[in-house]
Amino acid sequence: MLKEERLKYIINQINVHNKVLSADLSQQLNVSEDTVRRDLKGLTDSGQVIKVHGGAVSKSFHFPYAARNVYKKEEKKEIARKAIGLIDNGMIIVVGGGTTMIEMARLIPNRLFCTFFTISPIVAVELAEHPNLTVNLIGGKVASDTQICVGAQVVQQLSEIEADLCLMGTNSVSTQKGITDSDWEAVQVKKAMIRSAQDCAILSISEKLDSAQKIKVCNLTELSYLITDLKPTDRRLKKYATQIHIV
Repeated sequence: MLKEERLKYIINQINVHNKVLSADLSQQLNVSEDTVRRDLKGLTDSGQVIKVHGGAVSKSFHFPYAARNVYKKEEKKEIARKAIGLIDNGMIIVVGGGTTMIEMARLIPNRLFCTFFTISPIVAVELAEHPNLTVNLIGGKVASDTQICVGAQVVQQLSEIEADLCLMGTNSVSTQKGITDSDWEAVQVKKAMIRSAQDCAILSISEKLDSAQKIKVCNLTELSYLITDLKPTDRRLKKYATQIHIV
């Protein structure tokens, strides 16, 4: 594969999954990790991605307030609108981090009176703009890669919550592997979020469908809803509908 093709592939993977690992890219591209690291350095130097330990993350994930950098922004807004349709007055809701969650926080109508718990400082700030919401930030160590609070303290706090609904993003989703991620600490927090709520909805752009990472969060059958930018009747979602309710 030519360097130009490698760079295009890397950028696409980062845009879709927010974060990539050098070791995974090495296997996928059939090149050495040194080659991948050089590619990531070049993309970082040109301002296209942000290099982190072991890989790289998207600029939109680290700078979510810069609207021009948000990948698939309109699709994420559509997902956010669908997610808001699951929310009723008086609910207790646990939400994760990421650009789709930020879009959802911005679109919540002022008529809703709810209590939110979130592991994302950025999402907490956006939610706090709404006068009728009670917003609680679940605190802990802030991971520089994912910009969410992680660690045993976060897992403990989540274990004390009995929420009506959990709204959570994902790195990858498939019918075979379920919900997967590449970050061990983030996975532990996501598992705790799922346990904390009666129902859980996964929010995912359609490009993440049929993809998998190396660390498992849960099976699809352990969740209540899958929310994508596609219409529920889209043929790409047909096989998912046997395991989870499609929104």
